[in-house]
Amino acid sequence: TRFTEFDLERVIDEGLSPLYVSIHTTNPELRAEMLRNPRGATSLRWLEELLRAGIDVHGQIVVCPEVNDGAQLEATLLDALTLYPELRSLAVVPIGVSDFSAETTMRSHRPDEAAAVIDLVERYNRLSRELLGRGLVYVSDEFYLVAGRHTPAVAYYDSIDEAENGIGMVATFRESFSEERPMATLGTGFFQSVDGAPALDYRAPRGGTTLMTRGDNVAVFTGEYAAPLLRTLLNEHGFGDVAVEAVANDYFGGNIKVAGLLTGADLARALERVDDSTICLVPDVCLSEGRFLDGLTIDDLPRSIVTVPTTGFDLRRVLRDAVGQEMSVS
Repeated sequence: TRFTEFDLERVIDEGLSPLYVSIHTTNPELRAEMLRNPRGATSLRWLEELLRAGIDVHGQIVVCPEVNDGAQLEATLLDALTLYPELRSLAVVPIGVSDFSAETTMRSHRPDEAAAVIDLVERYNRLSRELLGRGLVYVSDEFYLVAGRHTPAVAYYDSIDEAENGIGMVATFRESFSEERPMATLGTGFFQSVDGAPALDYRAPRGGTTLMTRGDNVAVFTGEYAAPLLRTLLNEHGFGDVAVEAVANDYFGGNIKVAGLLTGADLARALERVDDSTICLVPDVCLSEGRFLDGLTIDDLPRSIVTVPTTGFDLRRVLRDAVGQEMSVS
Protein backbone atom coordinates (compact mmCIF):
# COMPACT_ATOMS: atom_id res chain seq x y z
CA THR A 1 0.00 0.00 0.00
CA ARG A 2 3.04 2.29 0.30
CA PHE A 3 4.41 1.38 -3.11
CA THR A 4 4.91 4.43 -5.36
CA GLU A 5 5.76 5.27 -8.96
CA PHE A 6 9.33 5.86 -7.83
CA ASP A 7 9.47 2.39 -6.29
CA LEU A 8 8.15 0.86 -9.49
CA GLU A 9 10.80 2.60 -11.61
CA ARG A 10 13.54 1.48 -9.23
CA VAL A 11 12.39 -2.14 -9.24
CA ILE A 12 12.27 -2.21 -13.03
CA ASP A 13 15.52 -0.28 -13.60
CA GLU A 14 17.50 -2.38 -11.10
CA GLY A 15 15.77 -5.65 -12.01
CA LEU A 16 14.84 -6.37 -8.40
CA SER A 17 13.40 -9.83 -8.77
CA PRO A 18 11.79 -11.98 -7.52
CA LEU A 19 9.34 -10.04 -5.37
CA TYR A 20 6.83 -11.42 -2.87
CA VAL A 21 3.45 -9.66 -2.81
CA SER A 22 0.61 -10.02 -0.31
CA ILE A 23 -2.64 -10.26 -2.27
CA HIS A 24 -5.14 -11.73 0.23
CA THR A 25 -8.13 -10.80 -1.93
CA THR A 26 -8.84 -9.03 -5.20
CA ASN A 27 -12.06 -7.55 -3.84
CA PRO A 28 -11.08 -3.85 -3.46
CA GLU A 29 -13.29 -3.07 -0.49
CA LEU A 30 -12.43 -6.27 1.34
CA ARG A 31 -8.73 -5.79 0.67
CA ALA A 32 -8.82 -2.28 2.12
CA GLU A 33 -10.60 -3.62 5.17
CA MET A 34 -8.17 -6.51 5.66
CA LEU A 35 -5.14 -4.25 5.31
CA ARG A 36 -6.72 -1.57 7.49
CA ASN A 37 -5.75 0.91 4.78
CA PRO A 38 -8.02 2.51 2.16
CA ARG A 39 -5.15 2.47 -0.33
CA GLY A 40 -5.35 -1.30 -0.31
CA ALA A 41 -8.38 -1.04 -2.58
CA THR A 42 -6.26 0.18 -5.49
CA SER A 43 -2.71 -0.97 -4.71
CA LEU A 44 -2.93 -4.13 -6.82
CA ARG A 45 -2.49 -1.89 -9.86
CA TRP A 46 1.23 -2.04 -9.08
CA LEU A 47 1.13 -5.81 -9.42
CA GLU A 48 -0.10 -5.43 -13.00
CA GLU A 49 2.76 -3.05 -13.78
CA LEU A 50 5.38 -5.31 -12.23
CA LEU A 51 4.18 -8.31 -14.21
CA ARG A 52 3.96 -6.27 -17.39
CA ALA A 53 7.61 -5.29 -16.88
CA GLY A 54 8.64 -8.92 -16.60
CA ILE A 55 9.40 -8.90 -12.88
CA ASP A 56 9.06 -12.32 -11.25
CA VAL A 57 6.41 -12.07 -8.58
CA HIS A 58 5.24 -14.65 -6.05
CA GLY A 59 1.89 -13.93 -4.45
CA GLN A 60 0.44 -14.84 -1.09
CA ILE A 61 -3.13 -15.15 0.17
CA VAL A 62 -3.58 -15.37 3.94
CA VAL A 63 -6.99 -16.96 4.40
CA CYS A 64 -9.09 -15.83 7.36
CA PRO A 65 -12.18 -17.91 8.19
CA GLU A 66 -15.43 -16.19 7.27
CA VAL A 67 -13.54 -13.20 5.85
CA ASN A 68 -11.79 -13.98 2.56
CA ASP A 69 -12.51 -17.70 2.22
CA GLY A 70 -15.35 -19.44 0.36
CA ALA A 71 -16.74 -17.40 -2.55
CA GLN A 72 -14.29 -14.57 -1.89
CA LEU A 73 -11.32 -16.92 -2.17
CA GLU A 74 -12.68 -18.48 -5.34
CA ALA A 75 -13.12 -15.02 -6.91
CA THR A 76 -9.52 -14.17 -5.98
CA LEU A 77 -8.18 -17.39 -7.50
CA LEU A 78 -10.16 -16.78 -10.66
CA ASP A 79 -8.80 -13.24 -10.90
CA ALA A 80 -5.26 -14.52 -10.38
CA LEU A 81 -5.70 -16.98 -13.20
CA THR A 82 -7.26 -14.49 -15.62
CA LEU A 83 -5.75 -11.12 -14.62
CA TYR A 84 -2.35 -12.14 -13.26
CA PRO A 85 -1.37 -15.37 -15.05
CA GLU A 86 2.25 -14.18 -15.17
CA LEU A 87 2.57 -14.73 -11.41
CA ARG A 88 5.33 -17.24 -10.76
CA SER A 89 3.31 -18.82 -7.95
CA LEU A 90 0.51 -18.07 -5.54
CA ALA A 91 0.60 -19.40 -1.97
CA VAL A 92 -2.58 -19.90 0.03
CA VAL A 93 -1.80 -20.01 3.75
CA PRO A 94 -3.88 -19.99 6.96
CA ILE A 95 -4.05 -17.09 9.35
CA GLY A 96 -1.74 -17.49 12.32
CA VAL A 97 -3.55 -16.64 15.55
CA SER A 98 -1.51 -16.30 18.72
CA ASP A 99 -2.41 -15.22 22.24
CA PHE A 100 -0.88 -11.85 21.36
CA SER A 101 -3.38 -11.18 18.58
CA ALA A 102 -5.38 -7.97 18.99
CA GLU A 103 -7.88 -8.98 16.30
CA THR A 104 -10.68 -10.48 18.36
CA THR A 105 -12.62 -11.59 15.26
CA MET A 106 -9.73 -13.66 13.91
CA ARG A 107 -9.69 -17.39 14.64
CA SER A 108 -7.98 -20.50 13.34
CA HIS A 109 -9.53 -22.87 10.80
CA ARG A 110 -11.66 -25.84 11.73
CA PRO A 111 -10.80 -29.12 9.96
CA ASP A 112 -13.82 -28.86 7.64
CA GLU A 113 -12.88 -25.30 6.70
CA ALA A 114 -9.30 -26.34 6.00
CA ALA A 115 -10.58 -29.18 3.81
CA ALA A 116 -12.76 -26.76 1.84
CA VAL A 117 -9.76 -24.51 1.16
CA ILE A 118 -7.70 -27.49 0.00
CA ASP A 119 -10.41 -28.69 -2.38
CA LEU A 120 -10.82 -25.22 -3.89
CA VAL A 121 -7.11 -24.54 -4.33
CA GLU A 122 -6.41 -27.98 -5.78
CA ARG A 123 -9.22 -27.41 -8.30
CA TYR A 124 -7.61 -24.17 -9.42
CA ASN A 125 -4.21 -25.83 -9.48
CA ARG A 126 -5.59 -28.35 -11.96
CA LEU A 127 -7.25 -25.56 -13.96
CA SER A 128 -4.01 -23.59 -14.12
CA ARG A 129 -2.19 -26.64 -15.44
CA GLU A 130 -4.78 -26.96 -18.18
CA LEU A 131 -4.69 -23.28 -19.14
CA LEU A 132 -1.09 -22.28 -18.37
CA GLY A 133 0.74 -25.57 -18.57
CA ARG A 134 1.94 -25.26 -14.97
CA GLY A 135 0.64 -25.14 -11.45
CA LEU A 136 0.01 -21.57 -10.36
CA VAL A 137 -1.61 -21.83 -6.95
CA TYR A 138 -0.73 -24.07 -4.02
CA VAL A 139 -2.07 -24.51 -0.52
CA SER A 140 0.27 -24.68 2.46
CA ASP A 141 1.06 -27.91 4.29
CA GLU A 142 -0.60 -26.56 7.42
CA PHE A 143 -4.03 -26.77 5.81
CA TYR A 144 -3.49 -30.48 5.12
CA LEU A 145 -2.39 -31.07 8.70
CA VAL A 146 -5.39 -29.24 10.13
CA ALA A 147 -7.74 -31.13 7.81
CA GLY A 148 -6.14 -34.47 8.71
CA ARG A 149 -5.07 -35.16 5.13
CA HIS A 150 -1.81 -36.36 3.61
CA THR A 151 0.29 -33.71 1.91
CA PRO A 152 1.11 -34.15 -1.79
CA ALA A 153 4.34 -35.77 -2.92
CA VAL A 154 7.30 -33.75 -4.23
CA ALA A 155 6.29 -34.43 -7.85
CA TYR A 156 3.10 -32.39 -7.32
CA TYR A 157 5.07 -29.16 -7.00
CA ASP A 158 6.54 -27.39 -10.01
CA SER A 159 9.01 -25.68 -7.68
CA ILE A 160 9.45 -24.96 -3.99
CA ASP A 161 9.73 -21.21 -4.45
CA GLU A 162 6.99 -20.84 -1.84
CA ALA A 163 8.71 -23.00 0.77
CA GLU A 164 8.87 -20.07 3.18
CA ASN A 165 5.09 -20.17 3.15
CA GLY A 166 5.14 -23.81 4.21
CA ILE A 167 4.32 -25.18 0.76
CA GLY A 168 5.98 -28.50 -0.06
CA MET A 169 7.94 -28.57 3.18
CA VAL A 170 6.65 -31.93 4.37
CA ALA A 171 7.18 -33.59 0.99
CA THR A 172 10.68 -32.16 0.60
CA PHE A 173 11.76 -33.12 4.12
CA ARG A 174 10.33 -36.60 3.72
CA GLU A 175 12.16 -37.16 0.43
CA SER A 176 15.41 -35.79 1.83
CA PHE A 177 15.17 -38.18 4.79
CA SER A 178 13.99 -41.23 2.85
CA GLU A 179 16.43 -40.92 -0.05
CA GLU A 180 19.29 -39.55 2.06
CA ARG A 181 19.76 -36.59 -0.22
CA PRO A 182 20.91 -33.13 0.88
CA MET A 183 18.07 -30.68 0.54
CA ALA A 184 20.29 -28.47 -1.61
CA THR A 185 19.32 -30.80 -4.44
CA LEU A 186 15.66 -30.30 -3.60
CA GLY A 187 15.77 -26.59 -2.88
CA THR A 188 17.07 -25.45 0.44
CA GLY A 189 15.33 -22.23 1.15
CA PHE A 190 12.92 -24.04 3.24
CA PHE A 191 13.40 -22.31 6.52
CA GLN A 192 15.24 -19.18 5.51
CA SER A 193 12.59 -16.99 7.11
CA VAL A 194 14.33 -17.89 10.36
CA ASP A 195 18.12 -17.82 10.05
CA GLY A 196 19.86 -21.09 10.69
CA ALA A 197 21.74 -20.96 13.98
CA PRO A 198 25.54 -20.67 13.75
CA ALA A 199 27.69 -23.32 15.40
CA LEU A 200 29.79 -20.71 17.22
CA ASP A 201 29.22 -20.56 20.99
CA TYR A 202 26.99 -23.64 21.01
CA ARG A 203 27.24 -25.95 23.98
CA ALA A 204 27.09 -28.70 21.38
CA PRO A 205 28.35 -28.76 17.78
CA ARG A 206 25.66 -28.44 15.12
CA GLY A 207 25.85 -32.05 14.17
CA GLY A 208 26.47 -33.04 17.75
CA THR A 209 28.03 -36.40 16.95
CA THR A 210 30.90 -35.93 19.42
CA LEU A 211 28.42 -35.90 22.30
CA MET A 212 26.64 -39.09 21.38
CA THR A 213 27.31 -42.65 22.48
CA ARG A 214 25.63 -45.33 20.45
CA GLY A 215 22.96 -47.12 22.35
CA ASP A 216 21.92 -44.13 24.49
CA ASN A 217 18.31 -43.01 24.39
CA VAL A 218 17.61 -40.43 21.69
CA ALA A 219 14.73 -37.96 21.44
CA VAL A 220 13.85 -35.51 18.69
CA PHE A 221 12.12 -32.33 19.85
CA THR A 222 9.90 -30.52 17.38
CA GLY A 223 6.65 -28.59 16.99
CA GLU A 224 3.22 -30.12 17.39
CA TYR A 225 2.54 -30.16 13.64
CA ALA A 226 5.73 -32.02 12.74
CA ALA A 227 5.73 -34.52 15.61
CA PRO A 228 3.27 -37.11 14.20
CA LEU A 229 4.85 -36.84 10.76
CA LEU A 230 8.30 -37.46 12.21
CA ARG A 231 7.00 -40.38 14.25
CA THR A 232 5.72 -42.09 11.11
CA LEU A 233 8.88 -41.31 9.15
CA LEU A 234 11.19 -42.68 11.84
CA ASN A 235 9.12 -45.84 12.20
CA GLU A 236 9.28 -46.43 8.44
CA HIS A 237 13.08 -46.25 8.37
CA GLY A 238 14.16 -48.29 11.36
CA PHE A 239 14.29 -45.57 14.00
CA GLY A 240 11.31 -46.78 16.00
CA ASP A 241 13.28 -46.62 19.26
CA VAL A 242 13.92 -42.88 18.83
CA ALA A 243 11.43 -40.82 20.81
CA VAL A 244 9.63 -37.84 19.27
CA GLU A 245 8.73 -35.09 21.72
CA ALA A 246 6.07 -32.59 20.63
CA VAL A 247 6.78 -29.19 22.17
CA ALA A 248 3.64 -27.19 22.90
CA ASN A 249 4.07 -23.51 22.07
CA ASP A 250 2.68 -21.98 25.26
CA TYR A 251 4.61 -18.78 24.64
CA PHE A 252 2.65 -17.80 21.53
CA GLY A 253 -0.36 -20.06 22.06
CA GLY A 254 -3.20 -20.11 19.55
CA ASN A 255 -2.56 -22.22 16.47
CA ILE A 256 1.22 -21.62 16.46
CA LYS A 257 2.58 -25.17 16.21
CA VAL A 258 5.53 -25.05 13.79
CA ALA A 259 9.08 -25.94 14.80
CA GLY A 260 10.51 -22.64 13.57
CA LEU A 261 8.60 -20.69 16.23
CA LEU A 262 9.56 -22.78 19.26
CA THR A 263 10.85 -20.72 22.17
CA GLY A 264 13.51 -21.45 24.74
CA ALA A 265 11.04 -21.45 27.63
CA ASP A 266 8.77 -24.00 25.97
CA LEU A 267 11.72 -26.19 25.00
CA ALA A 268 13.10 -26.00 28.54
CA ARG A 269 9.85 -27.40 29.94
CA ALA A 270 9.81 -30.19 27.36
CA LEU A 271 13.41 -31.15 28.12
CA GLU A 272 12.43 -31.92 31.69
CA ARG A 273 10.18 -34.75 30.47
CA VAL A 274 13.09 -37.00 29.45
CA ASP A 275 15.71 -38.66 31.62
CA ASP A 276 19.25 -37.35 31.95
CA SER A 277 20.80 -40.04 29.74
CA THR A 278 18.73 -39.04 26.70
CA ILE A 279 20.41 -37.35 23.75
CA CYS A 280 18.13 -34.42 22.87
CA LEU A 281 18.04 -33.33 19.23
CA VAL A 282 16.60 -29.91 18.38
CA PRO A 283 16.14 -28.37 14.89
CA ASP A 284 18.33 -25.31 14.38
CA VAL A 285 15.46 -23.52 12.62
CA CYS A 286 14.10 -22.38 15.99
CA LEU A 287 17.26 -20.33 16.58
CA SER A 288 18.33 -17.07 14.98
CA GLU A 289 21.87 -15.87 15.66
CA GLY A 290 22.03 -18.21 18.63
CA ARG A 291 18.78 -17.10 20.27
CA PHE A 292 15.26 -18.40 20.48
CA LEU A 293 12.40 -16.04 19.74
CA ASP A 294 11.88 -15.33 23.44
CA GLY A 295 15.48 -14.14 23.75
CA LEU A 296 16.82 -17.21 25.55
CA THR A 297 19.96 -18.96 24.37
CA ILE A 298 21.06 -22.58 24.50
CA ASP A 299 23.04 -21.78 27.66
CA ASP A 300 19.74 -20.89 29.36
CA LEU A 301 18.35 -24.39 28.87
CA PRO A 302 18.43 -26.83 31.80
CA ARG A 303 20.53 -29.37 29.93
CA SER A 304 22.72 -29.87 26.87
CA ILE A 305 21.11 -30.33 23.48
CA VAL A 306 22.35 -31.26 20.04
CA THR A 307 21.24 -28.86 17.31
CA VAL A 308 20.58 -30.42 13.94
CA PRO A 309 20.34 -28.59 10.58
CA THR A 310 16.68 -28.70 9.62
CA THR A 311 16.82 -31.09 6.68
CA GLY A 312 15.79 -34.71 6.40
CA PHE A 313 19.26 -35.70 5.28
CA ASP A 314 20.97 -34.12 8.29
CA LEU A 315 18.49 -35.54 10.77
CA ARG A 316 19.01 -39.04 9.40
CA ARG A 317 22.78 -38.62 9.48
CA VAL A 318 22.74 -37.58 13.14
CA LEU A 319 20.29 -40.32 14.10
CA ARG A 320 22.40 -42.91 12.34
CA ASP A 321 25.44 -41.83 14.33
CA ALA A 322 23.45 -41.94 17.55
CA VAL A 323 21.94 -45.40 17.18
CA GLY A 324 24.61 -47.06 15.08
CA GLN A 325 22.55 -47.58 11.94
CA GLU A 326 24.55 -47.97 8.75
CA MET A 327 23.90 -45.60 5.86
CA SER A 328 22.09 -47.20 2.98
CA VAL A 329 23.87 -47.43 -0.34
CA SER A 330 21.87 -46.72 -3.47
